[in-house]
Amino acid sequence: MSRWQPCKRRDFIKRIRQVGFVGPYSGTRHQFMVYQNHRLSIPSNAEYSVPQLRTMLNEVGEILGRPITVDEWKSLA
Repeated sequence: MSRWQPCKRRDFIKRIRQVGFVGPYSGTRHQFMVYQNHRLSIPSNAEYSVPQLRTMLNEVGEILGRPITVDEWKSLA
């Protein structure tokens, strides 16, 4: 079974677009991406740590209505 690894911001945005999100758009403090009527804030870090990545992917999973597994995340690369 695969393990979570840190992810560059650019790679995160690229993978999230493959899931169906659009953006990023400029917000007040953070950029954000949109999926239907939902917004996902994108922090400006150059690289996301594993805990930060998992937190954001949990939020993506709630928006999509299904969890994103490690294997699915790695297949989006």
